[in-house]
Amino acid sequence: MRNRLKVLRAERDWSQADLAERLKLSRQSVNAIETGKYDPSLPVAFRIADLFDMAIEEIFQRD
Repeated sequence: MRNRLKVLRAERDWSQADLAERLKLSRQSVNAIETGKYDPSLPVAFRIADLFDMAIEEIFQRD
């Protein structure tokens, strides 16, 4: 699965640590999601979508 998380984070000038704090995740988890090494759980995907005020499908796409 691909995602736009890194781009969305950069547009807001947030570090991975900033995003992790807002999502109540570790920075390592944010990094793993951004690099495609980890697909977030559905609750985490919803938190990400809510934070960016977007639909999940706008952030995450199938390969």
